[in-house]
Amino acid sequence: MLRTIVLLALPGVAPFEFGVICEVFGIDRSESGGPRFDFTIATAEPGPVRTSLGYDMIIDSGLDAAADADLIAVPAHSIDHVDERYLEVIRAAEARGAWVLSVCSGAFALAQSGILSGRKATTHWMHAAALADRFPLVDVDPDVLFVEDRRVVTSAGTAAGIDAALHIVRRELGAAAANVIARRMVVPPQRDGGQSQYIESPVRAESADSFAAVTEWMLENLSANLTVDQLARQALMSSRTFARRFRADMGTTPAAWLNRQRLIRAQQQLEQTDDSLELIAQATGFGTASVMRHHFVKVLQVSPLAYRRAFGLGLAS
Repeated sequence: MLRTIVLLALPGVAPFEFGVICEVFGIDRSESGGPRFDFTIATAEPGPVRTSLGYDMIIDSGLDAAADADLIAVPAHSIDHVDERYLEVIRAAEARGAWVLSVCSGAFALAQSGILSGRKATTHWMHAAALADRFPLVDVDPDVLFVEDRRVVTSAGTAAGIDAALHIVRRELGAAAANVIARRMVVPPQRDGGQSQYIESPVRAESADSFAAVTEWMLENLSANLTVDQLARQALMSSRTFARRFRADMGTTPAAWLNRQRLIRAQQQLEQTDDSLELIAQATGFGTASVMRHHFVKVLQVSPLAYRRAFGLGLAS
């Protein structure tokens, strides 16, 4: 049973991510039918802890408070070297089967401790490549809001920590307890999709002048059923040469490049218009709303309707 929660306040801790953990686990919601946790904030050197915004928080408890915790939470912090004392707490928690949760760049502390080796994990999409490069034994997924792998939960950036924390509450105490917390926080109990829907995906700059004209033509004709043969004729090449050179210069196949641009165009139309899904699917080359939905869920991990609800102008229901 999830009872004792210890939040580690590392030097350079990010206040918002720190506050997320405090909000989910640090408030007594028993009068509303929700849970009440034994919640402690701990640090290696009790006293002032400097935050990422330059002010100090006074933390009274040392790391001995974490010895029997059911959950150790590590919010975002500077991704430089982490004090070994925090790493020992993280390792001990994982070894005894306690939950370990990181928010955003908190995953770097977990990775440095070694507990993410051989596990799936995530972090903020801006830091995902760095996490994968520094810790090659970690299976980094940059597209999800959070990952649970054998009681170790890592979340994407900032607000995704709410999703991850509520997930643990739901797993341990049930949906009703998670719903009480979510309702009090005025957030959805469980969000759709992954963080890929939040990543800015501009049209890739062409790496070779030879494809500037043809890719511009592709963008102007996204609604058409474009084949490699058509594109090759437009580029004045044979189909085989076009496919080979396009992949070499653009880093992907013509079909994959087209599909990504169609998704970007569809995202824009979902955000900025009240056109029906069928109309958007036809205008962006997907053909039908069901085909467009398949590609949205596969790549962005969210349906077109859910994407419109999250990012649209509110013109359509």
